[in-house]
Amino acid sequence: MPPQQALKIAEERGLDLVEVAPTANPPVCRIMDYGKYLYQLSKKLHEAKKHQKNITVKEVKFRPNTDEHDYEFKKNHIIRFLKQGDKVKAAVFFRGREIVHQNIGRALLDRLVEELSEIGTVEARPKMEGPNLIAIFTPKPVTGGSTKAQKAHETKNP
Repeated sequence: MPPQQALKIAEERGLDLVEVAPTANPPVCRIMDYGKYLYQLSKKLHEAKKHQKNITVKEVKFRPNTDEHDYEFKKNHIIRFLKQGDKVKAAVFFRGREIVHQNIGRALLDRLVEELSEIGTVEARPKMEGPNLIAIFTPKPVTGGSTKAQKAHETKNP
């Protein structure tokens, strides 16, 4: 229908004439309460933001001469962070002439990668960034689906 007729109908109903698809031939318009539409749109965006999860990156620092107990202690911290759903950046920090013994730090991170393979996956393999040898771990995705048989069993036997 012509735009003037559509505007007249919208005014009679107390609504707005909103152009939905301006690129279409002819352009598509809709009669609606534009204020209510914007309000509902903002509500949807707010609700979507509420269900988002912020992923933080925690950092755990090691040294090439980190003792066994300290290594286990820090590894347990990494496990806790991964179980909470955070990414973990494990760094071996070299000072002074320690940089010559990168193989010690690489062995330390390789051991960490192997021991954490059940809990998390390696997003970034160990690599040198300045005086640091860095590896990034992410939590393994949770398989959040039970089968139909399990669901049927749960409903029968609460």
